[in-house]
Amino acid sequence: MPASPSFREQVLALVAQIPSGRVMTYGQLALLAGHPGAARQVGSVLRGLPGDSDLPWQRVVNAQGRVSTYRVGLGEWQRSLLEAEGLSFSAAGQLDLVAAQWWPSDSARP
Repeated sequence: MPASPSFREQVLALVAQIPSGRVMTYGQLALLAGHPGAARQVGSVLRGLPGDSDLPWQRVVNAQGRVSTYRVGLGEWQRSLLEAEGLSFSAAGQLDLVAAQWWPSDSARP
């Protein structure tokens, strides 16, 4: 399991780059940070952020384009932040990842 500071730093650096109105997935961040399959660990990194962090954590969603923070009490807030950035959710609560997902560069796309 990736527990090294470099994994955490890479995840946070990637999240900081996500433009307004775009999202990345937990798995995508794990892949780009060099640890494919470590999506849950990405979630742990983000859960560890201080409450006053200005990192755009709300721009990270699950692989289905859904908000995954409802169980920790942040789901409605995350969704409202994303909607304020111009993103819309389907009736099933999903974002269109084809339109909304962001990659740092075309060369980073797997």
